Amino acid sequence: MKTGITGGIGSGKSYVCQLLRQRGIEVYDCDQAAKRIIRTSADVRQRLQQLIGSLEKADIARFLLVSQDNAHQIDAIVHPAVFRDFQQSGLLWMESAILYESGISSLVDRVIVVTAPEEVRIQRVMQRDGITREKALQWMQRQWPQEELLRRADFEIVNDGHADLNAQIETLLKSITI
Repeated sequence: MKTGITGGIGSGKSYVCQLLRQRGIEVYDCDQAAKRIIRTSADVRQRLQQLIGSLEKADIARFLLVSQDNAHQIDAIVHPAVFRDFQQSGLLWMESAILYESGISSLVDRVIVVTAPEEVRIQRVMQRDGITREKALQWMQRQWPQEELLRRADFEIVNDGHADLNAQIETLLKSITI
């Protein structure tokens, strides 16, 4: 069975995936794959260049945040390539911040959502990326609300800085291997 891990920006998905990797579970990282594909796929690079006029990370981010239409245009180029790459990877676990928004949820059988309080997420993003609160909120607003992700998820891992992540992961792994 294929498992998707999602959660809003700053929820700690990547950290949870790191803990899974320490347990020998290989997790496909959609964000890293998208960056790699943008760097290495001539077709994707050409199409983005035609759309945006530049392949610089800052230019892509700026274009992306201007409007939902711009985001959809980029997504229409990058997401299908990531979908194919995941399917070819042979991996059973995937991390995607926009699992539902991208449609890649159709490739997994169950979903784990990593959650954290909004203020914790904002602070994490600001510190990690060295950005303003407003910019962090702008990125958060591009994603589905945490409540909607939770409604659709099969499992939740709470990463609020207090809950025991290792215990939650052990409980999760026992419940899905039974």
